[in-house]
Amino acid sequence: MSTDGISTSRRSLFKAALAGTAAALTGCERSTAFFGDQMGQSIPPNLTPAQSADIDPDFHLVSRAGFGPWPGDLAKVKQMGRDAWLEEQLHPERIDDSAADLRAEWFESLYMDAGNAWEFRKDVLRDELTRHAVLRAVYSKRQLFEAMVEFWGDHLNIDLEKTDCIYLRPSDDRDVIRKHAMGKFRDLILASAKSPAMLTYLDGRDNKVTKKSPVPNENYARELMELHTMGVNGGYTQKDIYEAARCLSGWTVDLKMRMADALNPFKAQRGTTHFKKEWHDDGTKEVLGHTIAAKGGEADLERVVDIVCAHPSTAKYISQKLCRRFISHEPPQSAVDKVTAEFTRTSGDIKSTLRVLFQSEEFANARGQLLKRPFRFIVSSLRAVAADVETSYVGRRDNPAAAATQAIQGKPPRIPLVSYLHPLGQPLFRHPTPDGYPDEETPWLGTLLWRWNFAFALGGSFVPDVKTEGNALRKALGLRKDSKDKASRLFAHCIGRKPAEAELTALQSVEDDADLLALVLASPAFQRC
Repeated sequence: MSTDGISTSRRSLFKAALAGTAAALTGCERSTAFFGDQMGQSIPPNLTPAQSADIDPDFHLVSRAGFGPWPGDLAKVKQMGRDAWLEEQLHPERIDDSAADLRAEWFESLYMDAGNAWEFRKDVLRDELTRHAVLRAVYSKRQLFEAMVEFWGDHLNIDLEKTDCIYLRPSDDRDVIRKHAMGKFRDLILASAKSPAMLTYLDGRDNKVTKKSPVPNENYARELMELHTMGVNGGYTQKDIYEAARCLSGWTVDLKMRMADALNPFKAQRGTTHFKKEWHDDGTKEVLGHTIAAKGGEADLERVVDIVCAHPSTAKYISQKLCRRFISHEPPQSAVDKVTAEFTRTSGDIKSTLRVLFQSEEFANARGQLLKRPFRFIVSSLRAVAADVETSYVGRRDNPAAAATQAIQGKPPRIPLVSYLHPLGQPLFRHPTPDGYPDEETPWLGTLLWRWNFAFALGGSFVPDVKTEGNALRKALGLRKDSKDKASRLFAHCIGRKPAEAELTALQSVEDDADLLALVLASPAFQRC
């Protein structure tokens, strides 16, 4: 299915799916007023959409280094300057994120120690972890940080549905991904190597070398090199994997409730990592040409992490992945070389590496080229219209096939927000293989119909847990009913450039506000950033 234009038949489909809906920008006004007025997330009284036929460079930066502009963000970047805005984003600890923090407080399970997660039902853990990720991406002012949380979540993928991972993934998100997302790469990998969730997902907790079981489990050692650090062509051998597995033996996860000590007799130890000396191969090993002396014990793990993180292949592999995510699916070698050089110079300092990437000429020249993955598409849509997502909403289990039939019949589907991620192909934290959701666009092209369905539902206020500040946004953009440039201004606000002649012709054929917003959000231009 092509994304290079909007045919008459597609517009007819849009019309059918939206038949009978109310105006999008005048719907329920509940709203973002509380969070907005109190914490600086309200819609400014005046918004100036992009003025150029090409995507605005400031819009491009906010769209790639975050999840798309919230109304007023473009003006802020223009006032600060791109470099200053980027520098602010590179230091998320300096940004007041009270509004997002307040919304996140609803999710009780995310603040518990891993052992206490077993007190929650699986569906509650799954729902809270997913909704938390969506709400942070939509409302956080630390947009680059949230973009990196998503990046590292894919890079160090853990599928919730494997064994006990659903109980251990929330603490992994908090103590591994979010804690180290903008720090040192080596610290991130070390934290992941000791993570109960990762040890469970990649069978590291069963890696023991004993008389009865003399061969180590190689699963985690293999993925540590192939996916987490050096890359599949990084230069390691099967012998290196075996030797690394020996180094990593003995680390396991306690899955029982027991008393820790006299001072804390009821402390839960379930879900914590510990080292079992009797399971560890304490002989001499050799990994990637480095000799690891015998009797190293639990320190062998850190030695392996140091070796693979400092390997030249790791700098190249991680830099290429960053460029693929933020510049192009096939990034220019010149960009990869620049980013690799900075990663190497700073021993994997993530902030310094990102600074070079986003300030590169190659990044500036890559506007509008990346197809948004489903999560980014949904979040950027919500941010564009200053949506108010109800934190506490728990929707019913909708039938995707029935909802699709309703859309074709002209009945807008009423599907809870996070449920759209399923038919779109990106239910969070549930990619079944360790490589994470792909960046390449081909796997996502088959989900365009569901993207349109979401655009219809959001435009017509039919997502049950989402409200929009219709009047405020329309007034700020100057979208008067009799305005000849209404379609052009809405398009420029959402996409960062003026519409081309063919795009404008398609938009001007639509009179209803709901149809117009849906058409903009469903357009090929909005699918890319």
